[in-house]
Formats: sequence, C-alpha cells, structure tokens
Amino acid sequence: MCRLFAMTAGTERVAATFWLLDAPDSLEVQSRRNVDGSGIGFFDPAGLPILDKQPEPAFGDQEFISEAKQATSTTFVAHVRLATAGGRTTANTHPFAMRGRIMAHNGGFGEVARLDAQLGDYRQLVQGETDSERYFALITQQIDRHGGDVGTGIAAAARWIAANLPVSSLNMVLATAGDLWALRYPGQHALHVIERPAGDSIPASATSPARPSRAGSSASSLHLASPASSANSASSAGPAGPVSPADRLPMTTPAGLHVRSATSAVHAPALRAVPTVVIASEELDGELGWRMLAPGELIHVRPDLTVESAVVLPEPPARLLPLTGQNPNKDV
Repeated sequence: MCRLFAMTAGTERVAATFWLLDAPDSLEVQSRRNVDGSGIGFFDPAGLPILDKQPEPAFGDQEFISEAKQATSTTFVAHVRLATAGGRTTANTHPFAMRGRIMAHNGGFGEVARLDAQLGDYRQLVQGETDSERYFALITQQIDRHGGDVGTGIAAAARWIAANLPVSSLNMVLATAGDLWALRYPGQHALHVIERPAGDSIPASATSPARPSRAGSSASSLHLASPASSANSASSAGPAGPVSPADRLPMTTPAGLHVRSATSAVHAPALRAVPTVVIASEELDGELGWRMLAPGELIHVRPDLTVESAVVLPEPPARLLPLTGQNPNKDV
C-alpha cells in the first residue's frame, strides 16, 4: 500500500494485521527508497484514537520493516511516508490525531507561514513541522466553524488552501470511530475506493483472464500471492530476513480480506463475514471493483457503510505544482 490506506467495518470491531513496508507475500524485494516513516491509527472500545507509528531510517532496521502491526477497531488508517516537509521524527509521522479524529495526507503544498496565520489559536494543535498536520488543524478549525460538520469542514479547508497556496495534492483520509471521509484533489495523485461485501479476497491462483469476479465489480487488477500464514491467523509477521520470490508463494489464501501491493499487505479474517469499505492510493491486489475517485471528489462512509459522494472542489488550484513523471502515485 503506497501512501494512504483506510478501512471501515462500520459498527463492527474487527482485528487486522498490517505489513506496511515488507509484506510476507511480496513478489519483489523492497526497493531502497528513503521511506521516512509509517504508522497506523485506530480506535479503542471507547472510541478514543490510538496511534502506532515510527519514523523509519531508510531501511536500517530489517526487523522493524518486516514487523506486523496488529489492531482491533471499527475503522483503521495507515500511511507510509515519503517526506516532503519536516524531518524524520515521530511527531512528523502520519497518521495524526486531533480532537478525537485520525487523519493522513498524501501530497504537499507551500507557503505554510500563510497557513499558520490563518490557523490562529488552532496552530497550537500542531505538534510537528509538516504541512500535513497543519492541513489537519485547518480542517479542525473549519469543522468547528461549520457547526461540527466534518465533510463541510474538509471541503472548506481544502478550498482555502487551493485558493491561497501552491498545491501539489490534498488527498487525505479522515476517520472517527464510526465514520470515514476521503478527498481526492486535484487529480495528480490517485485515490481509490471499493465497497467490499463479506467474503474472501481473490486467491493467487485466480490469475487467469477468465477468473470470476465479485457481483457488481467493474474493474480488475493483477492478483499476486497471499501470505504464508494459516487461514485463521492474523498475527504472523512473516520472515525477518530476505526472502526469494519463490518462497513467497503459498498454496492457499487467508480467510477474509487480504489485500496487498508489491511490498505491503493487510489481512482481516473477520471480514469473511463482515462487509467493509476500503480506500487506498492504489488498486490493491486481492479485490476486484476498485473505483478511482474523481478530482475534487469527497466521499463519506457512514456507520451503516452507506457511501455518500460529491465533487466539492470542481476547480483546479490557483497555483498547481506539477508532479514529475517518476512520482509513484501520479495517474497514468
């Protein structure tokens, strides 16, 4: 999973295991990119945010890279950071928590001093140096100014940044214990959503063009291997040392949700019986039916898993910062 991932099971608390930097079922060795941190955010039974994150010093600790992060929650947010602002510190590592909400951002913008002036007293909510956490503080300010309406607050914050600051991307996910929001803006970074029924993810053997798809599926993706863990286990961290591609090809697929990219994976066995909605920067292998959000589209997933969607920012930023062709999340 590159950059952003969020998942909600509505009102059901489910256990999930995350491999953020080196999944045990990866088909290629993790590249030596300077990943600047990773983490997950979730909610305890009382609905309070919990963050499990750590700045990552460029693949210096193989044991940490291969470690599985486990959590139980109704809603999850995960992030792999490639820094554009702020150093490698825990305070600068996504996701962030503020006023009972969890948020992660993919993108960047400039002239943060102007945003600091706009924030006023809300600048005190920012613990680190990133533009992303300032974005979260602005969202919090606008939610308060709009009577607690989270969706309106997100749109208002993004609109202010788009009108006043140079912007590359404001893609973000924001969660409470029962609700999930996601914004894609403008259109330089990808962001996808899937409304997933209860059931098992697609096994690695279902890679032929004639493989069956889920009811209602409208997209397809290349399906990779699944992790070498038992069908009922959500706790295997996978091997800590280098693993060859051949050693990463098990015979079976774990029960429930199991989605993966070339280097990351999420496994939630309980989702064999529970529907969910998943948001990710890329179409993760293991599921059919991913939909790319439109530029400016904001979606809201309610506790009953109904999804509301609207294009809330139809116009491009006043000052768009173009991305290079090598950016891993640029639409192609």
